[in-house]
Amino acid sequence: MGETKKKNEWLEWAKAIFIAILLAFFLRTFVFATSIVEGDSMYPTLEDGERVIFNKFVYLIGEPERGDIIIIQRPIKNYVKRVIALPGETVEMKNHQLFINGEKYTETFISNEAINNTGNFGPVKVKEGKYFVMGDNRAISRDSRNGLGFINEEDIIGRSEFIIYPFDDWSMTR
Repeated sequence: MGETKKKNEWLEWAKAIFIAILLAFFLRTFVFATSIVEGDSMYPTLEDGERVIFNKFVYLIGEPERGDIIIIQRPIKNYVKRVIALPGETVEMKNHQLFINGEKYTETFISNEAINNTGNFGPVKVKEGKYFVMGDNRAISRDSRNGLGFINEEDIIGRSEFIIYPFDDWSMTR
């Protein structure tokens, strides 16, 4: 009787471990994943070497919004950038002021220094199904202004939610 009980206990443990592995695989594949910030283009919001958890599910049921920090999947590496303009909008930077559809837009998420380091561009109309993104550290960011171009909706694989490493920097990324 004791041997049968041990066998059943091992079987229950094996089932629990198998279910835990399946659940972790499901969550990692469809809901949450991690990414490492490379470079200083999102400074001071995100710093080089920080690890962030990003939400993969959020854009399956909704669309990116202005101000979201998104993960962009590209063949060689992923990029972390901020959504500035949405599909169909016109974006322009003139005299250190951001204009969206001709109206001044106040960027509360970046510093005055970053705003002052953003050169003039546009007006540029964002095509349907695409997004205009910039890094928070505008002086050195490779983004929709200079190299990345408009971002296809299908290339956006998630929204950054939390900084998880280094441990003393744990915080939300909004």
